[in-house]
Amino acid sequence: MLKPAKNSLDLGVVVSDIEASLAFYRDTLGLDYVGSNTLPFGTLHRLRFGTSDFKLIDPAAAPPAGPKGLMASLGFRYVTFLVTNLEEVCAKLAALGVFFELDLCEIRPGVKIAMVRDPDDNVVEFVQLV
Repeated sequence: MLKPAKNSLDLGVVVSDIEASLAFYRDTLGLDYVGSNTLPFGTLHRLRFGTSDFKLIDPAAAPPAGPKGLMASLGFRYVTFLVTNLEEVCAKLAALGVFFELDLCEIRPGVKIAMVRDPDDNVVEFVQLV
C-alpha cells in the first residue's frame, strides 16, 4: 500500500519543443522553474505548482507523437490545475490565441472548469471551486 510522502502528485511530460513548452508552462501559466538535470534519455526541466513537480522532458531522440485530444485514445489524457482565478487565466489564454478544448463552464454547482491545449496539443484543465 502506498504511503504518501507529500499531498500531491508529480507528472512528467515528454515534449517536442522545450522552449515552446517552457514558454507556455513557466511564462504563460506562471509555474515556478526549479531547475534541470540530465537523464539517460534527455533533459528534465522541473517546474513547481504548489507542492507538485511538473516535469518537462526534452528527449534526446524524439519519439513519435500519439493521438491528440481528450478522447483520442485510452490512458492519461489531461492534467488538472486547481486555481482560484479561473476567469483571469481563461482571459489571458484567449488573448494569446490558445486553443480551448472546452470553454469556461460550470460543470456542477460550485465547480467551474476550462480546458486548453499546450504546444504539443496535450489537454490542460483548470478547475475552480466557487
